[in-house]
Amino acid sequence: MEPILVINAGSSSLKFSVFESIGDDFALRLRGQVEGLFTAPKFVAKDAGDTVLASQDWAEGTQLGHEGAMKCISGFLADHGVPRPAAVGHRVLHGGLEFSAPAKLNASVMTRLEKYVPFGPLHQPHNLTPIRLLMEQFPDLPQVACFDTAFHRTQPQVSELFALPLEYAEEGIRRYGFHGLSYEYISSVLGDYDKRAASGRTIVLHLGNGASMAALSAGLGVATTMGFTALDGLPMGTRCGAIDPGVLLYLMDQKGMNARDIEKLLYRESGLLGLSGVSSDMRALLASDSSRARLAVDYYVYRVAREIGSFAAALGGVDALVFTGGVGENAALIRARICEASHWLGVRLNSAANQTRGPRISMDDSAVAVWVIPTNEELMIARHVRRTLRG
Repeated sequence: MEPILVINAGSSSLKFSVFESIGDDFALRLRGQVEGLFTAPKFVAKDAGDTVLASQDWAEGTQLGHEGAMKCISGFLADHGVPRPAAVGHRVLHGGLEFSAPAKLNASVMTRLEKYVPFGPLHQPHNLTPIRLLMEQFPDLPQVACFDTAFHRTQPQVSELFALPLEYAEEGIRRYGFHGLSYEYISSVLGDYDKRAASGRTIVLHLGNGASMAALSAGLGVATTMGFTALDGLPMGTRCGAIDPGVLLYLMDQKGMNARDIEKLLYRESGLLGLSGVSSDMRALLASDSSRARLAVDYYVYRVAREIGSFAAALGGVDALVFTGGVGENAALIRARICEASHWLGVRLNSAANQTRGPRISMDDSAVAVWVIPTNEELMIARHVRRTLRG
């Protein structure tokens, strides 16, 4: 069965990957994205070796949208001799409680997924748009939804609940967790790096523009930092992370802010950008001599280290830490500072290995092994598509 097309649609971008079947697994053939869908669209596509195969820019103010982006990608694939895919896999933010595994898409499943738009209003609608477009254009093309929430369905009930009247939880207000496809990939390969970690107690740090952590016991999720939405937990590029809900009541009562004002503040204007006033990009903050940039980095490290302590309690100890995601994989200084703050757990960093991304970056006698493992959510989706369609 080949090729498999993987689509990851956001509010203003659409990423794609093409995988070819190689024995029991897949190899990446092509990847690319269209970003700035409603402002100044830019398209770029690369091969597996990162060579640019095609690029295109549109004028400022062009409204390409998801439909235009899909046409652009389809045209590129046809021009480069890629046959019509055997199936398409989609990253979908929310599967709620009813989808604990990938699902083959049809009209009934789409109706059920629409229910979760209020749970993820800035992500879910855009995840579903390319699915609808492909259903209309190619009604016989198999499509599979892969959920960022599914991995976390192994959490115990006490990890999922908020201390609200229980009927709210029964209505769906509970801690779901996200970045599940990343955690699932790390869990699937962890045994290749560290068998003790794979069968033991591991904390995975998915650190990027969006950031979260997950506590794994024998490869299964038992706790995570994100909650009902992808706002909770760690500070992110522009998202605030954990916040006292009383702050939101204050903003409404004393500042006259409405739900949309608060949504903009929490999703777009907070996090590293809000604290630093410089950038949402960790690279820019590390290069800056601004005191506010230093404060933002200090806060980021503090919050991550504090959550490591929380997860150590949830797991009853820690056998391994795993760094992944854009910041986790590439920011050696951030890894070093987090490891230094976790020295009390028995973490002993190998500074030379950390500079070269390891993959093991802890000393041999470190009580907690520390790894840098690149994630691959797109490959995880391709694997899910094949398994799902094979039944």
